[in-house]
Amino acid sequence: MASHKYKVLPGRSYPLGATYVDGGVNFALYSSTAQKVELCLFGPDGKEEVRLEVPEYTDEVFNCFIPGLQPGQLYGYRVYGPYDPQNGLRFNHNKLLIDPYAKAFYGKVIWSTALFGYKVGDKLEDLSFDRQDSAPYMPKCVVVPSFSLRKEKPRTRRTNSIIYEVHVKGATKLHPKVPEKIRGTFKGLADKHLIKYYQELGITALELLPVQSFFMGSMPEANGLYNYWGYNTVNFFTPEPAYLGSKDIQEFRDFVDAYHAAGIEIFLDVVYNHTAEGSHLGPTLSFRGIDNESYYKLMPSNKRYYYDSTGVGNTFNMDHPKATEIVMDSLRYWVKEMGVDGFRFDLAVSLGRTDAGFMQRSSFYNAAGQDPTLQQIKKIAEPWDIGMGGYQLGNFPAGWSEWNGLYRDSVRKFWRGDSYMLGKMANAFSGSSNLFERRGRRPWASVNFITSHDGFTLHDLVSYNHKHNTANGEHNRDGDNNNNSYNHGHEGPTDNPKVNAVRRRQIKNMLATNILSQGLPMLLGGDELGRSQNGNNNTYSQDNKLNWIDWEHAAKDTDILNFTKKVIAIRKNHTVFRRSHFFRGALDDTTGKKDIVWLNKRGEEMTHNDWNDEHNRTLVFRLSGDNGDMFHTDKSGVAEKPDNDFYIIMNANDREVKIDAPVGEWNLVFDTSDAIRVEDSFVHVPPKTFVLFEQK
Repeated sequence: MASHKYKVLPGRSYPLGATYVDGGVNFALYSSTAQKVELCLFGPDGKEEVRLEVPEYTDEVFNCFIPGLQPGQLYGYRVYGPYDPQNGLRFNHNKLLIDPYAKAFYGKVIWSTALFGYKVGDKLEDLSFDRQDSAPYMPKCVVVPSFSLRKEKPRTRRTNSIIYEVHVKGATKLHPKVPEKIRGTFKGLADKHLIKYYQELGITALELLPVQSFFMGSMPEANGLYNYWGYNTVNFFTPEPAYLGSKDIQEFRDFVDAYHAAGIEIFLDVVYNHTAEGSHLGPTLSFRGIDNESYYKLMPSNKRYYYDSTGVGNTFNMDHPKATEIVMDSLRYWVKEMGVDGFRFDLAVSLGRTDAGFMQRSSFYNAAGQDPTLQQIKKIAEPWDIGMGGYQLGNFPAGWSEWNGLYRDSVRKFWRGDSYMLGKMANAFSGSSNLFERRGRRPWASVNFITSHDGFTLHDLVSYNHKHNTANGEHNRDGDNNNNSYNHGHEGPTDNPKVNAVRRRQIKNMLATNILSQGLPMLLGGDELGRSQNGNNNTYSQDNKLNWIDWEHAAKDTDILNFTKKVIAIRKNHTVFRRSHFFRGALDDTTGKKDIVWLNKRGEEMTHNDWNDEHNRTLVFRLSGDNGDMFHTDKSGVAEKPDNDFYIIMNANDREVKIDAPVGEWNLVFDTSDAIRVEDSFVHVPPKTFVLFEQK
């Protein structure tokens, strides 16, 4: 520990974190139970350390002001107090700790037994006390200047949003036009060729897999693999250093600006339900060593152990005001200073868990509901966790959208050809009003997806009956066994032209269903290019070609890509596919038509028996373009013109079906088989085909 000449003055208890102000830096760290805190300042190489005792303790916040310090200063904390795990106290001043409010890192977490507060391998496990210094293995926090607030944003109307889930590295690593030195970074993702691609595709928002700094953890490293997805957050404010090619967080802001200029919003997949510190046997990196009992839910009967509704060892304690505060501060930071337009909340049920179970009026959801900043951005819940009562689809507060897992399952089962799926498919296509039509919620409350990062790609969904996850090193035990997939007669790749033809048709069927359904469509990055993961449905640890999009291979076959572009354009050009209100199915007094009519093969309205016919796998319906959505306006606030009527046939049978042709004059917009025939007032629809007609 080096000598020093720093002057340590009383500081301010707000704001938390390191704030450059008045020619110096104010440091503020919350802890309700610590006895002493040392501020550790490091030289430019992150090695030379100076320890300064923080003199002030105001309202449970340790604070000080150091004149002369500048942005770029490296720092961390050592926090003193009892090491008493059985009572929820895990202080260990031998461990350098990350400031929960740090905005940038120098270096990264390096795996070592020194990261643990206890002696790894000791028979007492976490009840022992470890005296190894963890500083050489820890990233150093960086003091950053304040950034200007972000104002110019696309502000896409929710009902017009088309979301594209993508991984920073996966999208850029193999792109031939992205300079190799910036692949895998925010700068690489902001390359003009990628932006042009997403513009031409027609999506309105990129949803990035986690980009808040994360830790690989012990399991992936032990297998020689890597925490590729990033659902193991170390800090809620810092961008992942591996994605910052310039090592400057301005790179993230520049990336956002580039997409905003192209009219595309940026959503972040955020993980506030747990942290990388894991269970009672996990490392001490930040929260655990600062105020374990405030930041984590502990078991009431024995505070040595953590309540775990997330499956990764701990659950962030959103019952505590300081835990809620840091999440809210983090969200506002990403919106105001980094420019983000929306968030997808991983395992969002855990954020609303109280002692009484999940509550949509929990402290976090109440705070998010009244916050002026967060009211204006898109908020998407993953509406489940693994705790008791963990499936809460449809139960989130007004203003939230939700990943609709029932939509995913209904579409997969319908096109696979399962029995009794007509009603479920009709409900899914029309916006799942049974789940969301409460408290003034609209169709955009449902985020409709068929595939996501977690599970099969769309190509693999129609190519495999079973998961093939042996590459993960867990003997194929990981990943979901219930995929509702179908290989169409052969497991995996095949040269059989008939099998490949029906697979291609099924991909188009599900893309068309997803994009044209009421609600918010979400596409998995690369599905429009036929990306495969070789049957692996849990590629969380695969930082390799299994996850990286192979752009050159995809360029050889653009059929599905062109089809995706076409269907997205149809959605954008026709309000009937992106309504602001749910269908009513009742006659409109002005037009004399119903907004939606469900038909049987004879062109008559569906009866109870039609809906419950075990052998009926064909859904036929007519959408009215000038009925019931009078409040839909364009960006200027002017009401959009009435739309045309559309007639849809979805034949999930393995055989051709004959449908009464719709009355009137109609144009064929597309059919996924390119083989339908209209003869003698009948539409002959080949097996596994989606057909769209537009009235002249």
